[in-house]
Amino acid sequence: MLTTAETPHPVPLEVARSARARRRGLLGRDGIDGALLLSPASAVHTLGMRFPIDVAYLDRTLRVLAVRTMPPGRIGLPRPRARHVLEAEAGAMERWGIRRGVRVAVRDP
Repeated sequence: MLTTAETPHPVPLEVARSARARRRGLLGRDGIDGALLLSPASAVHTLGMRFPIDVAYLDRTLRVLAVRTMPPGRIGLPRPRARHVLEAEAGAMERWGIRRGVRVAVRDP
């Protein structure tokens, strides 16, 4: 589960830790219920994706460095100091209160 001080309720979270899981990410899916945490990661792409996504770049303490919305077919540049990347459907980060400077918490369900 993913939470912040401003998240109205915990968000379902998948964690992609293996290189294979990080490479696949959200490719081949029509959507996601919750978010996907890529760890470690500092950049993502949306080549072959079926839907636009919100991307939050996190530092080693899980503080948000930046949030971007990426349409399908884009390549994101690596973000300096980013150690993790959080992906969700476009618009989700704003609903959850995830923005620059916010620290997220990852908990077991």
